[in-house]
Amino acid sequence: MKKNLLLVTGLVMLFSMSMFSCTGKNPVIQEAKELSGAGATFPKVLYEKYFDNYNQLKQVQVNYQAVGSGAGINTLIEKTIDFGATDAPMKAEEEEKAGAAVLHIPTSLGAVVITYNLEGSPKLKLNASAISGIFLGTIKKWNDPVLQQLNVGTTLPDANIVVIHRSDGSGTTYTFTEYLTKADPNWEKALGTGKTVNWPVGLGGKGNDGVAGLLTQTPNSIGYVELIFAAQNNLPYALIQNKSGNFVEPTLESVSKAADIELPDDLKVSITDTDSADGYPISTFTWIILYQEQNYNNRDITKARAVYNLLWWITHEGQDINETLQFGKLSDLAVQKAEALIKQITFDGKPIN
Repeated sequence: MKKNLLLVTGLVMLFSMSMFSCTGKNPVIQEAKELSGAGATFPKVLYEKYFDNYNQLKQVQVNYQAVGSGAGINTLIEKTIDFGATDAPMKAEEEEKAGAAVLHIPTSLGAVVITYNLEGSPKLKLNASAISGIFLGTIKKWNDPVLQQLNVGTTLPDANIVVIHRSDGSGTTYTFTEYLTKADPNWEKALGTGKTVNWPVGLGGKGNDGVAGLLTQTPNSIGYVELIFAAQNNLPYALIQNKSGNFVEPTLESVSKAADIELPDDLKVSITDTDSADGYPISTFTWIILYQEQNYNNRDITKARAVYNLLWWITHEGQDINETLQFGKLSDLAVQKAEALIKQITFDGKPIN
């Protein structure tokens, strides 16, 4: 009888421990093993590396579709994915459509570069006025006096400039046009800032791959892509004159220096046209976005915990991957503020951790 009582007691204790594991804060038992995300093409290669490494470590499969920042935001608003990704903070009207608080968690720093297909791949120097003129169609020839003055000593061809731009809604376009809006009044008046704009000239390519593909196939062309895409496709990229008058090459160091500014607590901050004398002026954060309250569309807490743990890993251990792929790491201050945001994630109004 005593042995039976001990056996029953032991079974009760095991059952209780099992229940605690299922309802407590054990991140291994309690997290889902599959997540879905969609959005920015800018960090596609970085996110693929993140998610592959994370799956090997935690056995959590993250399915990410690089469909552009605009589509990522819209898909999050439709609540059909676990997280979105964007290179541009959500606008007020987008946050209103979301109907609930959306957190912006930065993952890295990146750069948009001006790349071109010219014989000999000269190292060009450009400023905001010249870039604006090219993409507005007012500078039509490579040997235009404006370009020649910026590139004394470089022979530029007597050839028409072929402009290539993004055809889809894109955070890359947002960063590019935001920079020009800040730095050149002609651009601000003509087109302004947006994930899409009404391009007056040029050919459109879908995604960074599409733009890079058109560039490699089109002599005398010029376009904008992420630094990593230019590097991967062996495309040259220009030095850009910043607000301080310095021509700056896009490097991990110059991109990081662009972020040497005060950071707001919500981390929705622009670093284009930076005040930093050594900063590359077409730099940006890129963000993962998600609903602060995770109990929606019949989700359960296992999904919420999986997203929480993934974001914590990306903003900490995952940062070691960034520079291997030409993305800047978050500063210590950015990580601290990201931690505070991640800790705001709730399920049924209660913190995840």
